[in-house]
Amino acid sequence: MAKIKTAYYCQKCGTQYPQWHGQCKNCGEWNTLVEEIVEKKSSHYDILGSGKQKIINITEVETGTEIRLKTVSEELNRVLGGGIVLGSVILIGGEPGIGKSTLLLQLALKMKKKILYVSGEESASQIKMRADRITDIQNPNCFLYTETSIEKILMEAKNLQPDLMIVDSIQTLQSQLLESAAGTVSQIRECSGELIKFAKEKNIPVILVGHITKDGQIAGPKVLEHMVDVVLNFDGDRNHLFRLLRAQKNRFGSTQEIGIYEMVTQGLKEIKNPSEILITKKFEELSGNAVAVTLEGNRPMLLEIQALVSTAVYGTPQRSCTGFDSKRLNMLLAVLEKRAGFMLGAKDVFLNITGGIKTDDPALDLAVIAAVLSSNEDLAISEKYCFAGEIGLSGEIRPIPQIEQRISEAEKLGYEKIFVSNLNKIPKRKFGIKIEEVSKIEEFHEKLF
Repeated sequence: MAKIKTAYYCQKCGTQYPQWHGQCKNCGEWNTLVEEIVEKKSSHYDILGSGKQKIINITEVETGTEIRLKTVSEELNRVLGGGIVLGSVILIGGEPGIGKSTLLLQLALKMKKKILYVSGEESASQIKMRADRITDIQNPNCFLYTETSIEKILMEAKNLQPDLMIVDSIQTLQSQLLESAAGTVSQIRECSGELIKFAKEKNIPVILVGHITKDGQIAGPKVLEHMVDVVLNFDGDRNHLFRLLRAQKNRFGSTQEIGIYEMVTQGLKEIKNPSEILITKKFEELSGNAVAVTLEGNRPMLLEIQALVSTAVYGTPQRSCTGFDSKRLNMLLAVLEKRAGFMLGAKDVFLNITGGIKTDDPALDLAVIAAVLSSNEDLAISEKYCFAGEIGLSGEIRPIPQIEQRISEAEKLGYEKIFVSNLNKIPKRKFGIKIEEVSKIEEFHEKLF
């Protein structure tokens, strides 16, 4: 095989160098040079063959319904838009130990399809031990292959012809065409490119597991997320049981859906109705608790907001949040003090969203305000009340989208009253829950207590 010609490119300014340098002489940045292929003269493995395409008019293109591969997880099917499209490439990222490999291994064991599970991180015995722990199902159509060479993986996949291929993880793969180590930018780009070509040519869907950096971004070049068809983010608090599956990019469906799982001893369990689980069943009414009706994508659910307001002992008041944006909490407290006259500047405020759920829905503002006021005045809010509204800087309660879905969810769970903005366009149909419309924080305070 002829020698592959490579060069080193600066990832900041694009300057080319024949060999590696610690610092780019053009832009002055350090450790930005990565090896890339300049010319690939021959390859001992040709996965694509010599197919030819011709230019056609867009009106001549035949369209049809996408053939999807249904998985055994209804939550995953919802996030993907109905299932896995044949020939698509899905990238799923998340923190270590969050459950990415567990979720995919459960799919491989429970689906009645021929599955090729490629692992560059674990041995076959380790995968079998985890499989025995999470399920009793023995799937004869699940095949394991522990290898990191992309050429060997594609050769075996071509011979096996699976219905679905899972690669855990893309950062462990390495191409023999490059001399750089596995996990570098050039290796990830080259290996992912070969896997995408294989998926499109053979019409076999591929799921890639991606590591993330300390900043929460998927490790490797950003072009990796542009190349794949679907980018999923699997996140949650490792100290809590719940995991959220979101779609950051989806060429075959909406990115507004969300899947919720619970981590148990037998692996990941799907949550059909998260509102009933996330709301604490209280035996007595306590101050500082409020229920918010939030919307994750197109899926409404209820969250419990807990607040604790106390006098600052050390002089400087503390502000602490779990699951909520701390800067937004500071803004809401400033609005309460400036516009409504509640003196909270010398008090500690602690806020928590139960269940380890993190969300940035502005509709939580009204529930946060209610919980803070309840704790500050030590007055309990009825457990039959819920809230959905955004707070503006002038103290007004602003409307929120998809209000009908939120009201219907609260009604379904047996709540008697929901507080919303008077600017929301409430549907004229009759609801089984009382809708309390408010415009200002002062008015809201009077009607709440």
